[in-house]
This record gives sequence, structure tokens and C-alpha cells, in this order.
Amino acid sequence: MSPKYTGPLPTHGRFDYAPITRRADHAWPNGARLAVYLGLNLEHFAFGEGMGACIGPASPHPDVLNFSWREYGNRVGAWRCLELFDSLGMVCGTLLNTALYDHCPDLIAASVARGDELIGHGHSNAERQGDMDEAGEAALLARCRARMLAESGKAPSGWLSPWISESHLTPDLLAEAGYRYTLNWCHDDQPIPMRTRSGRTLWSVPYPQELNDIPMIIARQMDAKDFAQMIIDNADEMLDQSRRQPLVMGVALHPYIVGQPYRLRHLRRALKHLARLRDEGEIWLTTPGAICAHMATVTAGTAVAS
Repeated sequence: MSPKYTGPLPTHGRFDYAPITRRADHAWPNGARLAVYLGLNLEHFAFGEGMGACIGPASPHPDVLNFSWREYGNRVGAWRCLELFDSLGMVCGTLLNTALYDHCPDLIAASVARGDELIGHGHSNAERQGDMDEAGEAALLARCRARMLAESGKAPSGWLSPWISESHLTPDLLAEAGYRYTLNWCHDDQPIPMRTRSGRTLWSVPYPQELNDIPMIIARQMDAKDFAQMIIDNADEMLDQSRRQPLVMGVALHPYIVGQPYRLRHLRRALKHLARLRDEGEIWLTTPGAICAHMATVTAGTAVAS
């Protein structure tokens, strides 16, 4: 069989290649070189159908074991995480399934009261938007944005697709629905402006697939103490790297995983390290939306990465 491609491969066309070592320099607020944010995923899953992360082998629906393990995050784990964040004076980016407004609205209200940024994360993590047609996907983006505005008083500026699932049109539809940034792409350590068919800039803010408890703790079976050390090591190394160019570090957390008591104990150690770096002025501890807003002022809305 002959090779399918002998020249340039198909590409997304959303941004151009640019090595990290050849970027324009700038500083984050207060002169920091490393911006750090916590992404707390608050998710809800349909009982007896659809997708969901598993702690044990998936069973025929209703999969009570895996459903109830995930629900622990909403009933217990998320509240313990918020208590930990409160104790360290940390805000976070709350990645929100809008089905939680029906299921446990007081949990969302607690995030709003803390001053956390609410980020669109679909209606439920039991389905993927990459399976939808254009009209269905556009309707989902609009419904989630309208629901968050109506219930919490502010429309989200950012989006993370359930299961990081996109169609070929997702960036276009996000920009057209009024979103300013996406967390779906993990290709860089800096925010990157993406091209869209409307000409509006959609920022790609780095969201981690390594510094993320699902792939590390569930998929790779990493111990909680090692995941905590991973956060510390990543922060220290990126702080050194950021002397040469400003960088972004995200930490992705799911309360049904890190909200388990023995894991929370180790997460506390890692977050104390980040709090110390913040208090010493070494990092800007912030939210994805604030990172996006700052980049928009730095680049004055440039639509193409260079």
C-alpha cells in the first residue's frame, strides 16, 4: 500500500506553529512570570445511561458502583475542596455542568459566593458534544451560557468540552456564541489566539492533561502523594523556565477523586506550596478568565498566533 500522504499533513488551520523560545515577552500582573490556576470540575452524570469515569470495571447500567463514586464528589468531596481553598485564600476556575443547577444548586452557589470563576462545561458529562451535529452543538453552547447567566448572574467567558470532545466546528461555534476562550487544547504553555470562521479571536488557555487527576490517578494509577509531588515539581520547574518567557500552569481537579480524604491530605501539601509561592510574589495565582483578559490587553486582540 502506498502512503496516504507524502507532503504536508492535514491541519486544523486554527493557529500556526511557533516555538516557545521565539515568542514576544511580557509579564503577568505584579511582574510575575508564571500564572497558575486551579480548575475544579463539578460534574453530573445521568443515572443508568451515558458515559462516566470509572473506579472499577464498568457494569451494565445502572452502574451503581461507578455512578455513586462520582456522586461522592458533589455530596462530600467538592465541599472538602472548597474548605481547603478557603483555608489558603485561593480562588479557582469552576468547570460546571449546568445539570447541577437542577441537582445541587447550593454547591454552585457556594462557588459563586467564594468569587470563583464559573466556566462552561456542558450540561452533563454523560455525553460528548463531538457526537452532535452543528445545530445541536450550537444549541448546547447557547443553552449553557444562558442558564449560567440566569442562575448565577454572569455569562461564562470560557468553555471546556465534556471529555475534551470537539467537532471540527467547535472553536467557530464557541466564538459565535460569545465565549472568549477554550480550555480544550493542551498543546502549549502559553495562551494562543485561534482563528475562527467569523474572524473573532478565540483564545486557547492551556489546560493540563498531565497535571490532571483523572489521567494520572485513575488511568495511570498514580498514588496521591506522588500526584501532589508532581504539582510541586511542575510549579518549581515552570517557575525556572518562566525566567525566559511567561508561562501558564493549570491544575485540573475532580472532587470525586482528590476530595477523597487520604488524597485531600496530600493535595493540601501541594496547594500550601503554591500558596507560599503566591505570598512570596513568585507566581500569579488566578483564574483562566483573568489570564484570557490579560492576554487580550497584551496583544490587542491579535487573531493569529505568530
